[in-house]
Amino acid sequence: MRPEILFPLFAPLSSLPGLGPKMAPLAARVAGGERVLDLLFTLPGGLVDRRLRPLAAARPGAVATALVEVAGHRSPASSRAPWRITCRDGPAFIDILYFGGREDWISRRFPIGARRIVSGKVEIRDARLQMPHPDHVLAEAEAAELPALEPVYPLTAGLLARVMLRATRAALARAPDLPEWISAERLARAGWPSWREALRILHAPDPGEPGALAERARARLAFDEALAGQYRFLAIRARMQARTAPALAGDGRLREAALREFGHALTRGQQAALAEIDRDLARSQRMRRLLQGDVGSGKTLLASLAMLRAAESGHQAALMAPTELLARQHFSVIGRLAAAAGVEVALLTGRDRGRAREHLLAAIAAGTTRLVIGTHALLSADVTFQSLGLAVIDEGHRFGVHQRLGGAEDGTAPHVLVMTATPIPRTLLLTQWGEVDVSRIPDKPPGRAPVTTTMLALSELDRVLARLDAAVAEGKKFFWVCPLVGEKDSEGEAAAERRFAELSARLPGKVALLHGRMKPDARDAAMASFAAGRVVVLVATTVIEVGVDVPDAQVMVIEGAERFGLAQLHQLRGRVGRGDLHGACLLLHAADAPEPALSRLRVLCETDDGFRIAEADFSLRGPGEVLGTRQSGAMGLRLLEPALHGHLLAEARAEAEAAPPTAARALLLELFAETE
Repeated sequence: MRPEILFPLFAPLSSLPGLGPKMAPLAARVAGGERVLDLLFTLPGGLVDRRLRPLAAARPGAVATALVEVAGHRSPASSRAPWRITCRDGPAFIDILYFGGREDWISRRFPIGARRIVSGKVEIRDARLQMPHPDHVLAEAEAAELPALEPVYPLTAGLLARVMLRATRAALARAPDLPEWISAERLARAGWPSWREALRILHAPDPGEPGALAERARARLAFDEALAGQYRFLAIRARMQARTAPALAGDGRLREAALREFGHALTRGQQAALAEIDRDLARSQRMRRLLQGDVGSGKTLLASLAMLRAAESGHQAALMAPTELLARQHFSVIGRLAAAAGVEVALLTGRDRGRAREHLLAAIAAGTTRLVIGTHALLSADVTFQSLGLAVIDEGHRFGVHQRLGGAEDGTAPHVLVMTATPIPRTLLLTQWGEVDVSRIPDKPPGRAPVTTTMLALSELDRVLARLDAAVAEGKKFFWVCPLVGEKDSEGEAAAERRFAELSARLPGKVALLHGRMKPDARDAAMASFAAGRVVVLVATTVIEVGVDVPDAQVMVIEGAERFGLAQLHQLRGRVGRGDLHGACLLLHAADAPEPALSRLRVLCETDDGFRIAEADFSLRGPGEVLGTRQSGAMGLRLLEPALHGHLLAEARAEAEAAPPTAARALLLELFAETE
């Protein structure tokens, strides 16, 4: 039950002055919620200085605020001309301009001889100071309503700045003084104000306060959000650790056979990551581990070895992939290793129907099938395991949290290993994956060929096509990726179809097409033709971003590269150079691409270190798109900006682990509880 002291913060926005039935939904859209608290957590993006000064101090292009006397009105000479209200401030004059104003409205708002406070951006025209459409016009008696420093809030159509300002001031007045949840030692060291005072500094700043105070107030609120998140992560971890999972000891016999088939020794990074996984699997306490590895680092191999350990221990293991293409790729790789160990592997996708599916489900339920690879079809209600010891989830950021937990509610309590080929910046690890342990494979297997990356404007396409002709003549294989333009795939697929038609005319019979809306059999046929060398150019959308393994593919052309994020470009580039042949990646960009986009592409040309690229992507684009579309249930950040406050995350983790439960901590968790 929510503590009574918080009731004013959870009242509806419509309870605030100026936010009636019409304005409250607009304010809720801006605030991201319908509570008074949501408005308080909508921090201003800047301040406008509205301190009263003489007109003589006004500067063109800047905001001026002055107490003036209305000297006269001049009606517009034409429908395109403005009303001019001439005002004076001692010896100085200014014209207040209104386009489309009405005479009765002008007369009421600016009576001749009345004194008014006007505030807005000023300009000089024909050597005369003027202020078009002031932001504020107040009677002298209303001076207190205009803050000396006015916060600038985000707005939406129909919602005026003065309405937001009035409502936020009222919300601030309702904010209670809450008991402190941050340790006194940390508060003193950082110089942070209390929770309520931090809100006051940001929403109602005093002109006499130093600018550094606002930075400290913002940092304090960001730390609050980080601390609440870490408390939640610790609670999740405690609940998960309280659940038992089968201890998977294993005897190593199946692994040894698989490694002989693999034919290479594990790298140092792979050995370290596998040791961490094995340590968790040997416990009856449920593992929840994220395996990070750059493109080609060997994550699938480690997943195979972990799954075989489950089989050695008499249990089953399942691997879930986000796409059928990736599931089939895993089935091919893991199936080869498991076959060498004499272990049967099954593939389950949404394509399976009828009697074949029934037989497969029966084998899984009976436990005769030890290893299962599949898509989200593994989550179907009719899929039951005899004894699921390990759930591996690939590209975990593509699943919702419930799915990412590997069936946390189905009673099986398997160990969970999530793996991603998208290197995740350390700050995002603490905000989005703080409840799991993390293993990282920092190196790549020996013998992996380097990939040379270059940039070229799309206006030089003829040069690219000439190089394509020459490379095809040499027997090289090409990926040609067309951009995803819209929220849905249709525009990207249309671009791919156009490019496919053009290249097919140039290279008859040597080009295949692959995109997400093709029928599964057609996709399989295109991939099989490309892998077998029957075609040498595969035109595709980003459906090939993960899971495509064609070792003799040497060239990747990415059209419209400026439209992609760095992490996605790096994933696409990872489709070539997978064997012992040198790879090449060509980033085709628009000739007029903006400089920030070109800066991203230069980073990719300078390094192939996925972790460096991820950090650069994070700093250039922010957290919103680094991991793709925001996932349902992921921790939504309101006050904490990871790129700005990343250093606070580790401190919040330490504070959460050290602090015992208190009533103040319960209040903090209520403030940052996820809304429905």
